[in-house]
Amino acid sequence: MAHPQQVVPAPAVRRVRASGFRWALAALILAGPAAAAEQPADTGDQPSLSQECRVPGAQLYTMAKLSAVRSALSENRPLKILAIGGSAAPGASASYPAKLEAALEQALPKTDVTIDHRGLPGEIASGASERLRTMVAEAEPDLVVWQVGTHDAIARVDADAFASALSEAVAWIRSHGIDVVLVDPIYTASMAADVDYNRIVEAVRTVAGQQQVPLVRRYEALRYLSSRSDKGEGHMLGRQFRLNDLGLRCMAEHVALTIATSLMRTEAEPAPKIAPALTEPQRAPG
Repeated sequence: MAHPQQVVPAPAVRRVRASGFRWALAALILAGPAAAAEQPADTGDQPSLSQECRVPGAQLYTMAKLSAVRSALSENRPLKILAIGGSAAPGASASYPAKLEAALEQALPKTDVTIDHRGLPGEIASGASERLRTMVAEAEPDLVVWQVGTHDAIARVDADAFASALSEAVAWIRSHGIDVVLVDPIYTASMAADVDYNRIVEAVRTVAGQQQVPLVRRYEALRYLSSRSDKGEGHMLGRQFRLNDLGLRCMAEHVALTIATSLMRTEAEPAPKIAPALTEPQRAPG
């Protein structure tokens, strides 16, 4: 059973500058009727996704503020993303950065997106988070998109140890002014009833909520898409818990929608309600 290692100081990374986000830019973030809702819809497919990848909003993502991404957009500078997890080896996974870049540039018009994709083999609870810190320090991104948990779930690491290590790593990234989007483990029917696997999935969701970062609910999205195909998850997955070309395209679209929706719907804090002043005909009771 793996346990979190002692934290080793990682190289310092730059702090992203904060600045105001122009309201006019928000109108460019997300097209379609989904942008008007206050919360993700509980039913109905997301119209901004391609037909093969549409999933009801409540089963696809949770939202949170992305201050560093907002700053990059407001300053009209390239958005630097470090995409971590999955396989960076040749094959279908090698197309993920291009798919994510294309999906983001469609979701965020007139934004130049650069993506640095790096694999992260091993379990987070047994030290992989330390390698992640080095990657972040080298890349100096505005945003880290982190596919996390699948290795730990397969290795059956302790869910509490995993959650502690993940929470610590996310907090460290955010403390340097860098946004984080988490992507939870892959769904497969063979693991659907596995208690240990599902504990890791739930741990990712819990950490996302506690650290207030957006979450791409990949597990639920793939389960939903699998239920709509005669092939089950076979039309989305290849071997060894890896997404095939269609699965990678859907994940890229899901990540892009999560980012764009978080930017749109967390753009402005609600203004405090002020009670109207009493006028002469409108006297206070009593």
